[in-house]
Amino acid sequence: MRSIWNGAISFGLVSIPIKLVNATENHAIHFRQIHLADGGRIRYRKVCELDEEEVTGGEIGKAYEDADGTMIPITDEDLAQLPLPTAKTIEIVAFVPADEIDPLQMDAAYYLSANGVPAAKPYTLLREALKRSNKVAVAKYALRGRERLGMLRVVDDVIAMHGLLWPDEIRAPEGVAPDSEVTVRDAELDLADALMDTLGEVDMDSLHDDYREAVEELIAAKAAGETAPPAKSGDSGGGKVIDLIAALENSVRAAKKSRGEGEGEEDGDEGDMADVHPIKKTTSGRTAKKTTQKKSTSKQAPKQTGTKKSTSSTAKKATAEKATGKKAAAKSTSSSAKKQTSSGGRSTTKKTTAAPRKRTSA
Repeated sequence: MRSIWNGAISFGLVSIPIKLVNATENHAIHFRQIHLADGGRIRYRKVCELDEEEVTGGEIGKAYEDADGTMIPITDEDLAQLPLPTAKTIEIVAFVPADEIDPLQMDAAYYLSANGVPAAKPYTLLREALKRSNKVAVAKYALRGRERLGMLRVVDDVIAMHGLLWPDEIRAPEGVAPDSEVTVRDAELDLADALMDTLGEVDMDSLHDDYREAVEELIAAKAAGETAPPAKSGDSGGGKVIDLIAALENSVRAAKKSRGEGEGEEDGDEGDMADVHPIKKTTSGRTAKKTTQKKSTSKQAPKQTGTKKSTSSTAKKATAEKATGKKAAAKSTSSSAKKQTSSGGRSTTKKTTAAPRKRTSA
């Protein structure tokens, strides 16, 4: 990587030669202005207001515009004569805990590279000292004609520096917070916590610029003479929030669905998000119980009817068998009587005794 600044880190009496390298890069897609009639490019030319002639970069200098519009020329020599001890030095002024630096002050980021073999030992010493102390270094440095504030911290095995805005460059958030007093209920906080837990953590390397990718696809299609791809419809997330609880619940469900959780659940079955209705102890409950018992009895009624029919049929069959037995006994008695007339009393007594036995077995 190409360095943009050469200097040294001043660490007490220790001086560490370093190179300053940009730690970030801008991937934004830039457009040119064109003339719609013929597609010609529109350029901005530097023209002097007095003679209306175009001037080159070598003819352009600096000036400060006073309140009345007067231009006060300032040359590079004027600036070079100013006492600026940090012109070529990153001067460490303090070591503080990282949480004392307000993220609002964060600006551009740079990597500090040891410049040469002799710088390796003090560079490593400062890096390991920062690691062990769990602190960051606050420093002053000069870049592009002005003195700036910076913060040094360790990233992997490299010392990184974040440009910081000066404290007086941070605006106070006056008039930004809601004017009216708002009360947040515990149930709303619980749902907000549930939404935060559902969204969970994210791999920062997996995040990317969807809009930039869409613009690149559009440019590629137009360059190939193809029709521009249709825009993907998406929920803008706008609109007026009527019910905060409902919005939070829907957000939790949507987050779970996007992460593949609860795919097997049917509508109305949302696990922990299901509505719970307490059972009321009223007379209607007893009535419902009685109705249930009646329904159960009516369902069993056909079975009981079938049993009665079976019992009645069995009784009729038994009666018929008894009647048949009586007829058979009577017939036997009549036959015995005829034999008694012809044969005598001994045989008659024997047959008469046998008849009741047949009747008993029937």
